[in-house]
Amino acid sequence: MSNITDDELMEEFETFGIELEEDGNVSNRLKELCALYRMTATDIVNEWIAFSQTKKGTQLIAENLEAFDREKLSKRLSKTPKTPQLKKQKPTVYNINTIHKSLNDDDEAQKLYNAYGTPKAKGNTAKKRQHTPDSGSVKRLTGVDRIPAVPFSPASFSPTSTTPSRKYTDHKNSGEVLVSFPVDNVPWQRSEQECIVGLYNESQSITANFRYMFQKLTDKAHVLNDMIEDMASQLQQYNKIEELSHAALPTQEIVNICGRICCDSIGKLNNKSVLLEGSRDTSAGKCIPVDLTSLSEYSLFPGQIIALEGLNSSGQKFVAQKKLQNVRLPLPVAEVEGGQHINIVVAAGPFTTSHTLAYEPLADLLKLLQNDQPNVLIILGPIVDARNTEIEKGNVNFTYEELFKKQIDDISDVTERINCEVIIIPSYRDIHHDSVYPQPPYIVDQLKSHVHLMSDPCTLTINNIVFGVTSSDILFHIGQEEISFIPGSRDRLARLAKHLLLQQSFYPLYPPVKGINIDYDQLETFGKMLVTPHILLVPSDLKYFIKDIDGCCVVNPGRLAKGQIGGTYSRMVIKTDSAVSGSIIKSISAQVVRI
Repeated sequence: MSNITDDELMEEFETFGIELEEDGNVSNRLKELCALYRMTATDIVNEWIAFSQTKKGTQLIAENLEAFDREKLSKRLSKTPKTPQLKKQKPTVYNINTIHKSLNDDDEAQKLYNAYGTPKAKGNTAKKRQHTPDSGSVKRLTGVDRIPAVPFSPASFSPTSTTPSRKYTDHKNSGEVLVSFPVDNVPWQRSEQECIVGLYNESQSITANFRYMFQKLTDKAHVLNDMIEDMASQLQQYNKIEELSHAALPTQEIVNICGRICCDSIGKLNNKSVLLEGSRDTSAGKCIPVDLTSLSEYSLFPGQIIALEGLNSSGQKFVAQKKLQNVRLPLPVAEVEGGQHINIVVAAGPFTTSHTLAYEPLADLLKLLQNDQPNVLIILGPIVDARNTEIEKGNVNFTYEELFKKQIDDISDVTERINCEVIIIPSYRDIHHDSVYPQPPYIVDQLKSHVHLMSDPCTLTINNIVFGVTSSDILFHIGQEEISFIPGSRDRLARLAKHLLLQQSFYPLYPPVKGINIDYDQLETFGKMLVTPHILLVPSDLKYFIKDIDGCCVVNPGRLAKGQIGGTYSRMVIKTDSAVSGSIIKSISAQVVRI
């Protein structure tokens, strides 16, 4: 039996919003699997998430764990048994008349052989290989989106694409409040507050498309080095370090070094594979292995820039004795006026269930907007999700741009009637938009004045209240790579969110996860935080939350649709009785609500 406890398993699964059964059968079986395959609680949770996503709707019950073991763990983690070496045999040489003898027991080779045709022999009328498939089986695609170009109309929606989800229509507990901050019974009253939406700094914000895929490796290297040097100067000043030493030079004295956390191989970071890459200025870009055994606590991930105090007596390994404190940016200086009452709704995509394009969750959200009538609606993509089953199969009879424009028109029409400002942020999962990070704003023709298209990420203001927003699932990405040892700490979600503030970046992970295409020239300018925002919006597949982190209100509203069922959204009330400077955390009341 594994040394992993039920509490450790419960904590890891609750991070993803998964609850364990109370009878103990599931937790006991999970501990057996951990012992059998030498896995930690984090490893078994990650493997289960990957398995359950391939089989949509799979629940964490004892019966499904047997399939999980058989189909996932035993295949991926079992070692290949050694086979005795066979005596080398002299290869057999075939010619055109005898090669068919070698194909009798090899179906794949036979298919390949037949694909190239059969040579004509005497008395044999071999049929020529058909170079063009039958016209009935050809699926002709037109347009840059490689989907059938059919004029858009309500009748052009495919019945298979817009059939309502039975699981979604049968869902219960709609409107249930799942999280309240700071207390329950958040007051929600209609407000006539005028809201002015704008960018915090237009010179450091993406307002139009830009050229990408022109990044040189030398330019990328310069950007990554500049990030280390900029953070090193801040850490040196904040921790009152006289001088930063070379990371790889041997010394018999305790020194301070600064650099970026790396992994010594291709794989997941662990406490034995940690490297620290120094800057060109102080360490000539050298890397040094780091011994973490003397640290009382740590929380590290690839790409994190930190400063360490310790000893490197041999020049082969740095023995860290203390991790120096990182520094976050100051809160905005501008004063937030008193007497304000702003109601805000935040919803993150996808806005339709995974196997249909009926957009039922979005329709329900628009109905709620007409009842609650907020002052501001913040929409975070994806709006046309590349992971939707119907889109992956190509079961659509209209272009992705037409599908996107229809949803934008619906949002625009409803919010215009209730006098609500709309802010829309794109996502790298939007199939119709540029898949690059940082990502330029959506492009919409004939846009109404109350709709504001922003980039991902962006720092924006609503009546001098500063919001930091990104639709990338950076919390989930860091959570997959992070290693930590913090005795007594249980709030993993707060720790992940705090990394963003201390690294002063919307995407500090390096290298990024597969699917995130980062342009580092643009990230250097548009991907870093300009200030610590009053409110930070970070939608994630991890469990929804609202937390106060060093005076910043960090909100994960969840996804409006999760698989084939409804998800969650967030609403908040910002009420200032008098002028406020610095943190406005005491003026914020917020909730996460089930759609």
